[in-house]
Amino acid sequence: MVCRTSNLLEYSRQEASSTGLLIDTERVYTEVTNDILGRYGKIMTWDIKAQLMGKPQIESVTHLLSLFPGIDITIDQYLTESQEKLDANWPTVQLLPGVQRLIQHLVKHNVPIVVATASSRRNFVRKSENLKEFFDYFQGNIVCADDVAGKTTGKPDPYIFLHAAGVLGKAVGITEQCTEAEAVERGKGLVFEDAVYGVQAGKRAGMSVVWVPDERLLDIASPSPYVPDETLTSIEHFMPEKWGLPPYDTQ
Repeated sequence: MVCRTSNLLEYSRQEASSTGLLIDTERVYTEVTNDILGRYGKIMTWDIKAQLMGKPQIESVTHLLSLFPGIDITIDQYLTESQEKLDANWPTVQLLPGVQRLIQHLVKHNVPIVVATASSRRNFVRKSENLKEFFDYFQGNIVCADDVAGKTTGKPDPYIFLHAAGVLGKAVGITEQCTEAEAVERGKGLVFEDAVYGVQAGKRAGMSVVWVPDERLLDIASPSPYVPDETLTSIEHFMPEKWGLPPYDTQ
């Protein structure tokens, strides 16, 4: 699966990804969060941000505010203010380096792809509005938090990636435990992630994971039994042939 605003999932290799991996939404989230926290003399550091990435909105905000018990703002007030500020900034987001080339290449070679994002459908539509032509490449294969509501607590739970694989018509099951045949099918999936919890979710789903983190995450990532299969500083450095995919055309 190739997916983040999302995360990206690609199959056989199929790919899944989140929106934050495809477009620079994390910049906007950081700016808005610190604009609000700044009124109270607080700041969201990268060790805090790492705990929020890949989580559904309400869980993310609840956890964020629990880390600043002294500030005078409720969860509902924060959600309302941040949504207004985010909506005002979504038109500024752009594709991250290398993303356009990769997705066009996968589509050209008929590689199944899907976006799997912790964003609500409403937020995904807003943040991708000025990039509609790009997201048309996914042919509607966009899995949002609404699609898996009540079935998962969010990443690192692997459900969203298993659901996304099912959207592509892959028989992978829906629980972490699986049959031998399902395990083989899961192993054909390739997840692109920028979040630590997303990496864990992809590995728990039995898929390969390419991690493309902000370099500041590398300094704070905690040891985990779920490690990425490859770590890149940019999608620009991804080599499709390394994963059994057709190589890029020579330029």
